[in-house]
Amino acid sequence: MTRDEAERTLGDCRRQIDEIDRRILELLNERTRVVERIGSVKKQQAMPVYEPKREDEVFRNVVDNNPGPISAGALRRIYERILDEMRTLQKMRNTDPGDGPGS
Repeated sequence: MTRDEAERTLGDCRRQIDEIDRRILELLNERTRVVERIGSVKKQQAMPVYEPKREDEVFRNVVDNNPGPISAGALRRIYERILDEMRTLQKMRNTDPGDGPGS
């Protein structure tokens, strides 16, 4: 492979990555909208945001359905971060302005 061929190949791969990242972004925002609905229901019913059993189900679902090549450990770390951000979102949406210090 020549240097020019390598540059073209890298350019093609980077364009593919950019497109994949846009699709991932779309899916993350779709997931976030569902999480917002979940948070609303939990707030109405005074249910806790953090549900360890449900998070275990999410991890099991993604690991069991992972065809690779990403490892189960890497996938779990990615989903730990996603779930942490989703919990933060639910907590922020579930906090009333009067719930803060001094109220």
